[in-house]
Amino acid sequence: MTGERLEEIHLFGKSVTMGKLLRKIFLVDLFTGLKVTFRSQNPKYIYTEQYPAERPKVGERYRGAPRLNINPDNGETLCIACNLCALACPESLIVVGSERNEQTKRKELTTFTYDTSRCMFCGLCEDACPVDALELTQDFELATYTREGQIWDRQTLEEGPKPTPYKC
Repeated sequence: MTGERLEEIHLFGKSVTMGKLLRKIFLVDLFTGLKVTFRSQNPKYIYTEQYPAERPKVGERYRGAPRLNINPDNGETLCIACNLCALACPESLIVVGSERNEQTKRKELTTFTYDTSRCMFCGLCEDACPVDALELTQDFELATYTREGQIWDRQTLEEGPKPTPYKC
């Protein structure tokens, strides 16, 4: 018999060379992978954010939670109920309800709903608004326990998201 034939071992109907068997027994591949992992674990390369206590900086152009802006002079929303944001939205997740005021002959906003669970945060609704009433803010904490919590009404949009305060 040749030397190659002597090194072969038959396990579970498969022919395995002695080198492969020893690599599996001594976990050579595992330790090779761990060596690569620990090489990049140098403490000077590790950066940890203390997230709830310190808020991370988000990008300047980040688009997050929506907000309906209010007029600081009279405290009412800037929205003129033109429905352009709902038409511009590719997901059709904005619903604007309005009534015509008989005295002023102008539309008045009655309801405004925004479904953040389906929102892509593309900013098309923000761009379509002629009076800058709708804005995508830099707030990123939008998690809720139910899907109903993701559908924001007019009052929630005017107040904006309220993150849970962190207590040390």
